[in-house]
Amino acid sequence: MNAAGEEPRARARELGLAPGILEPGALNAITDVAGVRVGHVTRREGERIRTGATAILPHGDNLYRDKVPAAIVVGNGYGKLAGSTQVMELGEIETPIVLTNTLNVPEAAAAIVQWSLEQPGNERVGSVNAVVGETNDGGLNDIRARALTPALIRTAIYIARNGPVVEGAVGAGAGTIAFGWKGGIGTSSRKLPKSLGGWTVGVLVQSNFGGVLVADGVPLGQMLGQFYLKDVLDRGDADGSIMIVVATDAPLSDRNLRRLAARALAGLARTGASMTNGSGDYVIAFSSNAEVRRTPERRSKVSKIAELPNDLFSPLSQAAIEATEEAILNSMFMATTSDGYNTYRDEPSRIDAIPLDAVRAAIGTSREGR
Repeated sequence: MNAAGEEPRARARELGLAPGILEPGALNAITDVAGVRVGHVTRREGERIRTGATAILPHGDNLYRDKVPAAIVVGNGYGKLAGSTQVMELGEIETPIVLTNTLNVPEAAAAIVQWSLEQPGNERVGSVNAVVGETNDGGLNDIRARALTPALIRTAIYIARNGPVVEGAVGAGAGTIAFGWKGGIGTSSRKLPKSLGGWTVGVLVQSNFGGVLVADGVPLGQMLGQFYLKDVLDRGDADGSIMIVVATDAPLSDRNLRRLAARALAGLARTGASMTNGSGDYVIAFSSNAEVRRTPERRSKVSKIAELPNDLFSPLSQAAIEATEEAILNSMFMATTSDGYNTYRDEPSRIDAIPLDAVRAAIGTSREGR
């Protein structure tokens, strides 16, 4: 339920913001990484339910049989990242990644398990490590209603596709809030030139956090008068969370994927995030490259596996930082004003989208002063 007559939304580049020095992929999305698929389910019901789920599949084959190397980095651990310990221990992911709201993590895990068991070739599988990330959308959604079912969340996995990714107040971003404005799902990518390997790094975020918003160096939060600790008053505006998913087609080991995930936190910092006590800031990184998948054959014997050497890692680091920053901006710029229900105040709630006309004016003012 969006405000009538709201201005058309736009991605960061349409507003003249292009963070960094590297070029994006064709779609400027996580799906620029070969094989990666994304699906959303959104539930808006009555005046109180504003929530959803977003599924990210590292590739389109059997994920349990052909596991992908992966890593998790925690910026601030106020959250419920299901399945994280096995990923950190074994350095691999064997299921889709699902993002949703805090209290529907069990339903999301059930959806992943059921989907995995149903896949051809998994008839004898007796253990599934479901990976579920969350942020708390209780500022716009009656989160205690736990409105998402395993069947609905499973739909997000089934409909996941490559191609353009819908952004803003959709899927797991339906009820989120970022920097006091409407947050949501955002994505971006960077493609390295052939001289640096030609690899792609893609990022998808579920933004639900706060701080002092900065967009490609422009201090938007301060210029628009909305930011954490304004008037030296801590109102808790910066609490929340962010889930960051980083994908690449570079042949990285889980060790270097952990390093890549850590760089995404630098992109988060560029946007002015405060990473406060109550903000869960998590990064999941994986490689979709077929040469590094943990296939049954490679798991049953000593195998040679491709790996990008450390000396060629640095350009990927830059790509992850830039793509994370832009994905966060896209999550806000594409989000629309939303009416809902504040669980904690037991009252109707409205969260405005960041006003793009004001953003354009602030960008112009900032650049004139440089």
